[in-house]
Amino acid sequence: MLVSEPELRTFTQNIFLAMGCSEAHAVLAADVLLKSDLRGIDSHGVARLSGYIRLWEKQRINPTPDIKIVHETATTATVDADAGLGLVVAPFAMRVAIEKAKAYGSGWVSVRNSNHFGIAGYHALMAVEQDMIGFAMTNASPLVAPTFSNERLLGTNPMCYAFPAGKYPPVIVDMATSAAANGKLEIAQRSGKQVPEGWIQNQQGQFTTDPHALKSGGSLLPLGSDHEHGSHKGFGLSATVDILSGVLSGANYGPWVPPFVSFLEPPMNPPGKGIGHFLGAMRVDGFRPADEFKADMDNWIQRFKSASTVDPTQHVIIPGEPELEAELDRMQNGIPLVDAVAKDLNELAVKLGVKTLQ
Repeated sequence: MLVSEPELRTFTQNIFLAMGCSEAHAVLAADVLLKSDLRGIDSHGVARLSGYIRLWEKQRINPTPDIKIVHETATTATVDADAGLGLVVAPFAMRVAIEKAKAYGSGWVSVRNSNHFGIAGYHALMAVEQDMIGFAMTNASPLVAPTFSNERLLGTNPMCYAFPAGKYPPVIVDMATSAAANGKLEIAQRSGKQVPEGWIQNQQGQFTTDPHALKSGGSLLPLGSDHEHGSHKGFGLSATVDILSGVLSGANYGPWVPPFVSFLEPPMNPPGKGIGHFLGAMRVDGFRPADEFKADMDNWIQRFKSASTVDPTQHVIIPGEPELEAELDRMQNGIPLVDAVAKDLNELAVKLGVKTLQ
């Protein structure tokens, strides 16, 4: 099913309004999800809507949160999200970081008591628009086993770094710290396909290509897949995200992070509040004139794009380049939805009294 961007945006806003969100929050939440679908990151876009509704029905998402700063210095802050949508909370926190960066050169904000915040790139790009370097990360449902373990203790824990450029689009390094994001397993499940070896292990710690293995006690693997291929590095990156997002903010961390996936129940006796995020902004002109930096970024991009390649039909892909190409295409030609997602969304619409997708 191919849906135009305006139709899918209106549909998504109406779903959030049906949850009881304010118009401003519905518009913002829809914008975050649509950015994901437009950029080709289908695992984190409107396919997540049914998950938000499920958590709202369980009263784990507050549609009218009192989002506030609970601890603050000149350059740092901690935000309590009041169980609000991470799609709304993370932009609030990034705006705080940006304002602090405008005044003092950099701003750093940790968030607790939140929920799933969509793609990290959306929030990091807010800083880029101000000639700043943006940082965004979050912990997530415990689905990943650390190196040498078969116990799910960490989330896919994405991190994003975004750098402004001049004539070229910004460089956006937006990635999970696991070998693959859980959303990619869900895409494989919907399409009835297996996943590559090295993404997931079964309960006995053996590689499997079954995308349903998590539901039978399996776990995702850290970036690197196994120790011989550097999974300890992925584990270290994931741990960094978990500590900055969860331990630093007072959110939950490790196996206590409340799950977004339906087959896990919230753990007993959690040490913190909700899911945690960490966002930051640094003024480029705190280091050198922004125009000079962006000119050198253009030179950096151009040099890497012109690198010799093993296969002459291929070229070096700059981080963020495929997503931009997808966005330009989908804005013009529409956003593809697989049948399972389209069916799920229309069932959701009927349930909530919202106009279905055509």
